[in-house]
Amino acid sequence: MLVIQLIRQEVYKVLQLHCVLDHLVMVTHLYLGVILLAGFAATVANADIKVDCGKDSVSVTWRINPEMVPYASRLFLGSCMPSNLHVLPTGQGEVTFHYQYNECKMKKLLKGKHIIYQTEMSYRPQAKPKPAAFVQPIKCVIKRPGDWVPHFLNPGSGLSEGRSGLVFHMALLNEQMTGIAKTNIITLGSFMPIWAAVEQKSHQPLLLLMEECVAATTAELQYGSQVYPLISNKGCLLESVRGNSKFLPRYHTSAIILYLQSFKFGLGEEVYIHCKLVAWDPESLDESKKTCHFVKETESWELLDDPLQSSLCSCCESTCKSRAKRGVHWASGSLSHNSVVGPLIIVERPDLKANSTSEKLSPS
Repeated sequence: MLVIQLIRQEVYKVLQLHCVLDHLVMVTHLYLGVILLAGFAATVANADIKVDCGKDSVSVTWRINPEMVPYASRLFLGSCMPSNLHVLPTGQGEVTFHYQYNECKMKKLLKGKHIIYQTEMSYRPQAKPKPAAFVQPIKCVIKRPGDWVPHFLNPGSGLSEGRSGLVFHMALLNEQMTGIAKTNIITLGSFMPIWAAVEQKSHQPLLLLMEECVAATTAELQYGSQVYPLISNKGCLLESVRGNSKFLPRYHTSAIILYLQSFKFGLGEEVYIHCKLVAWDPESLDESKKTCHFVKETESWELLDDPLQSSLCSCCESTCKSRAKRGVHWASGSLSHNSVVGPLIIVERPDLKANSTSEKLSPS
């Protein structure tokens, strides 16, 4: 019996030793795996990335170290995989991506006279939703062609009508200003890009003006309608004084974008933006035919189309009167049109609404 007990004790000790050794092996493998992954991340972080921005496409060349070559399929430009992998005599890899700007889920932004395309290069050792081990932002800034016009020049929403052979448009754009907005729900304090344009067709060059704009809770303006003035005094943007609204630089004289900050008027109700659009001679601006917004940095009114003539905006603080028209004769009222966009629903930010509710419910 004593011999059997001694044998059992020795076997138990051996089994315990094997468990300890197995655990050490697992920890060692895990530790080596962490070192290996960290080494790859460091290798990628030091990679040489070159970007070539073309007119319609982008080419990216990513030179990687030999140890990264087997994992080249885990490198991405946005959502796109490499177009080509070339292994150099040194063992290094040259990964190239060549894609159109409308591919790879690139983001498109319009800013002044430029179009900005943004995405990122990434190394993902594991599939999503695991995070990327390395991310490098990629940005291409392209100057907009002089004759560039957004694809939504003939929109399927908003109101448009012809006057004297002209067709006027007005619509709400999405946040990126790449097309017509797909939602009419606006968060309080955010911006509503209101786009308007007039189709020139065979007419002489025209300058589109927003002469008057109001917000109302009705689709048609009637006597006694509750309104909130946005633009008045022959083209003075009042909301640029009260808030951060402004006119964006034009991409064409026949179009204009009012970058309007949402307001509390009609909060939670249906709101409509009513504007009087005027097509005018671009060479004959005066106090009654202008586009002015207030620039807080300089605390002064500025003329959108020619800041050197901003004195035309000085009357925005008083009353802007019509002056005698010089040059080309324009039939009175024949080149203007009343347009409306809506309904829009302006809502409070959920976090602010929650805070407001909790304050009301808290004991005094």
